[in-house]
Amino acid sequence: MSLKDMLQTTFEEATTQNWVQKGEETLKGKSIESLSRNTYENIKLKPLYSREDQNLDKVSQYPSQADFRRGKAALGYVSSEWKVAQQLVAETVEDLQNELRNALERGQTAISFEVNKELLNHLSDTLKEYHGKFAYSLDGKNYQSLILNELKSNLNPEQGTGYIGKDPIALYVQGVLDNHQLDEAYTSWGKTIEDTDKTMPNIRTILVNTTPFHNGGANAIQELAIAISSGVHHIDQLAKNGLGIDKVLSKMVFEFSIGANFFMEIAKLRAARILWAKVAEAYGAQGENLGMEITARTSQFTKTVFDPYVNMLRAGNEAFAAVLGNIQYLHVSPFNEPEGNPTSFSNRMARNTQLILKEETHLSNIVDPAGGSWYIEQLTNELAQKAWELFLELEDKGGVANSLKTGWLQEQIQTVKEKRTNDIATRKQSIVGTNVYANLQDQPLHVREERVKHSIIPQDRLSEPYEQLRLRAETLKSGGKEVAIGLLCIGKLKEYKPRADFITGFLAAGGIQSLLSGEIESTEQALDFIKASNNQQFFICSSDDKYKEIGLAMLKELNEQCKGKQFYLAGLPSESDQTLWLENGIKQFVHIKSNCYETLSTLLSEMEGNINE
Repeated sequence: MSLKDMLQTTFEEATTQNWVQKGEETLKGKSIESLSRNTYENIKLKPLYSREDQNLDKVSQYPSQADFRRGKAALGYVSSEWKVAQQLVAETVEDLQNELRNALERGQTAISFEVNKELLNHLSDTLKEYHGKFAYSLDGKNYQSLILNELKSNLNPEQGTGYIGKDPIALYVQGVLDNHQLDEAYTSWGKTIEDTDKTMPNIRTILVNTTPFHNGGANAIQELAIAISSGVHHIDQLAKNGLGIDKVLSKMVFEFSIGANFFMEIAKLRAARILWAKVAEAYGAQGENLGMEITARTSQFTKTVFDPYVNMLRAGNEAFAAVLGNIQYLHVSPFNEPEGNPTSFSNRMARNTQLILKEETHLSNIVDPAGGSWYIEQLTNELAQKAWELFLELEDKGGVANSLKTGWLQEQIQTVKEKRTNDIATRKQSIVGTNVYANLQDQPLHVREERVKHSIIPQDRLSEPYEQLRLRAETLKSGGKEVAIGLLCIGKLKEYKPRADFITGFLAAGGIQSLLSGEIESTEQALDFIKASNNQQFFICSSDDKYKEIGLAMLKELNEQCKGKQFYLAGLPSESDQTLWLENGIKQFVHIKSNCYETLSTLLSEMEGNINE
């Protein structure tokens, strides 16, 4: 073929059916639909997305236009980099001074810290060196007015930028405000917002914080609907105190926590801007006030106490999603966040996660890198549509505040949380280092016992049930108990190894060690292993063929000669065979569909009972 012929040759255009056909060839008879799955948002994720899934004519072609899904700034991060807003933890003013100096000298670009009463004394002295040079990224909580008054009185207020916000709805969820205080909060708050606008015009003061809902187990649709309903509640309540719509919108910041589902979280942030632009337009807003200012933080809900360094990978994934979702401020949680007191090392790793995204992956040089993806655009549309429907339902019930007071919203979130918890318990969803690939030699973080007191939506982490199992195992060990179960490995290595490996990993999630017998070919060998062991519980591990050949007969004899011992079977025989195994002494079948958490809890209870006896 000549060069001219080569240049004129084109490839045949691939259709969706071509892709489906190729995919099914590799699935060996299964349909491509078998790869679909449903999310906690009840959105069906398809294995393949194409142009047919997205009407690109309805998608904003540029940021800062139309529905704002592609971002607030016309040039994205090229003209408006996101702020590295690591939330520092300090107990005293002196500690805060040191933490701020260290962070701001090493790449942090916003003043952010966990506000507490101790830090309010002489706060302006701490911040005067940085006021006007760095933007604020603060949830002022109930201390907002005190912080603002301190800055107005002692620093040049006009130089302040960023946000020092407050969200009465979030404070109500956290139990800081009661029903009456929530209703009354907007009167004094309206005056604070108005006065601050006159003296510190570049400071935003109105926060919509969805983090308490995220940490309570809410899905992305619920977070979005709650955010929009909270924003509407702020607008309506502040309007009663004389604040106009343009003023309120220009002072608002929305805070979202970013979870583990990478593409869902990108789409969540994009959908949030679509929804808010629609609401703001309905109130008569125009121009920049249609845009949404977003501060994001990686999820507390997804972090673990065991294998804590994996939290760095989780936070990195979540931070990447947040950046692709086009945020203005970002906090990346330190890997030891459950302890409540980050170290200089964990703070540095968290901060550097953002700096790598900026400096080494060059995300600050790209305008909306996720834009135009058929998958992300379609997911964005689905989220926006479903969240809008839930928002309307919330409004029909009197809005977010009333839905919280009646308990309706808590029930909706609890339903999703129970599904998440069940999936973790049965290992349909994995938590690496916790319910899968657990390391028995791992040293856990020391969890801060203090929680958000009186929160009407419990603030948890997904891994906590398994962590409680590990702590129970550690308590047994500290009492001199060997927390181990024997594995009767019947047959040759290739026959027992797959199920022995499965059981070993299964038990490790509860802090239980597996003691393997080695190859067993006779009942006598099995009895020798049992007698040499101090254990009361044993798993029989082998292939289905070996179970039929000698396993069942061996169990019958073991059960007769080893009174008080409990035997479990690795695997799930047919229904007819299950009856035989149970009649001959098997207590339970443990297999890939077993409820791992419940099984491990039962095993540990048996061990605890043996000690008490």
